Amino acid sequence: MLVAKALAWIALLVLQGNLMARQFSTYGQNRGKGKYQGKKYIRRNERIRALEVRLIGPDSKQIGVLPTNKALNLAKTHGLDLVEVSANARPPVCRILDFGKYKYELSKKSKDSKQQTAKIKEVKLRVRIEQHDYMTKLRRAEDFLYKGHKLKMSLIFRGRENEHKQLGFEIVNRAVNDLLHVGTKDSDPKLAGRNVLVTLSPLPTGKRALKYNEVQEES
Repeated sequence: MLVAKALAWIALLVLQGNLMARQFSTYGQNRGKGKYQGKKYIRRNERIRALEVRLIGPDSKQIGVLPTNKALNLAKTHGLDLVEVSANARPPVCRILDFGKYKYELSKKSKDSKQQTAKIKEVKLRVRIEQHDYMTKLRRAEDFLYKGHKLKMSLIFRGRENEHKQLGFEIVNRAVNDLLHVGTKDSDPKLAGRNVLVTLSPLPTGKRALKYNEVQEES
């Protein structure tokens, strides 16, 4: 009887121990997920796990495949970091560089890319556009450029309009000239399929002026 009770007690202790181990394991797996989830984690120096790496020197020249410890020692002799720049390659590609500067450049590129994507606006024209509609489009385009956005202007040919492509170019060029006080074309209008396309960049802030819109005063 006592032996049976002892065995039951031991089994209970083992079960509780397994449950605690699972909880601890789950906590360990989830710990840090909030910090790194959705972010690109960059390994560097002693945190690089691979036994060997394909190394690029501080002068951006290929050095070759080296054991990770030798690559790390080489980085230290330059007073720089060993940074994993392509973790999925076999072996991983690492560069010798200043990690702080590298992170700043990555952040700046990402920010510039997002800003550029967000700032491109578009105005669409037609060959048979009436003067009232043309002025409405012109005011929108002026507003975009005045606020510092890049502008994509497009005109599409429909049906028999394809036989008079010069009319489309005339309208687009007219709009470009009517917006010279707020922006300038990046290149001449070009034909792409059934479309005439041109992009405009805003003038420097101090040189922009409103002609078709009223200045919005801040309250």
